[in-house]
Amino acid sequence: MAQHTSGGADAKSAPPPPEPLGHPAADSHTHLDMQDGTVADAVAAAARVGVTTLIQVGCDLERSRWSAETAAAHDAVWATVALHPNEAPRLGAGLAAALDEIDALAALPQVVGVGETGLDYFRTGPEGIAAQQHSFRRHVDMAKRRQKALVIHDREAHDDVLRILDEEGAPERVVFHCYSGDAEMAETCAENGYFMSFAGNVTFKNAGQLREAVAVAPAELLLVETDAPFLTPMPYRGRPNAPYLIPLTLRAMADVRGTDPDELAAAIAANTARAFGYAPAGAPGAAPAAPGDSPPVGRDAGHNLKR
Repeated sequence: MAQHTSGGADAKSAPPPPEPLGHPAADSHTHLDMQDGTVADAVAAAARVGVTTLIQVGCDLERSRWSAETAAAHDAVWATVALHPNEAPRLGAGLAAALDEIDALAALPQVVGVGETGLDYFRTGPEGIAAQQHSFRRHVDMAKRRQKALVIHDREAHDDVLRILDEEGAPERVVFHCYSGDAEMAETCAENGYFMSFAGNVTFKNAGQLREAVAVAPAELLLVETDAPFLTPMPYRGRPNAPYLIPLTLRAMADVRGTDPDELAAAIAANTARAFGYAPAGAPGAAPAAPGDSPPVGRDAGHNLKR
């Protein structure tokens, strides 16, 4: 989760839809609860441009509950649940109980990830670091016990995030949301099999470091996201972001890699299904599994589904 940037007179208007992709794609990280309009409208707008799967991300207790309920009600949506790193210091003595409830939500079959968790040293000062790191370690444990993907928010904390993953033992599937490292860190992530999800800021003029990371990241570990309503890709920076704008970021990534956008969309769709352990919508079987991966889940794999 990021923040809006001012965009002048058009800042409140939704950008026009881009040209549809030739292959279904997935948005690996979005916040439908923070966007205008209904979930059904967002899903339909995304589908019209070829974005057929949305990962709805929770970042506090209320939003995590909403994410799980929304994923249960919409076939195109899967959920993740967590306490954002900036939530941990704010909760104080209530942190333990909140973590316990996130753990319970993580057991639901429509919940495919634990996140966004991690560390954020940009907004939280030194006094909040201990709480953030404790919360992060608890989320790592949840992801491993629940066999769910771990979705990491890492802002100005690269070394500590990688260190804690090493100390705790990373889950089988780790996703660096809104990847913010450089090419060297991308190589470290690749060595560990961590997925790297790139957002609309990869299109920004000053994002050369991110484009270098896109260029060196292995194709099988690449994901794309909106982090909507934040980080709207160029040329609409500052206006509201939404899953239907995924084609803009995906095409920019393809351009950096010298790859056909539809081929990249196909690879990223398979990567997203593998990262989050779900069977792609409409597929008779499961997403291709990597060695050591848990089998993909279906929505009828548990209980408490809201249909």
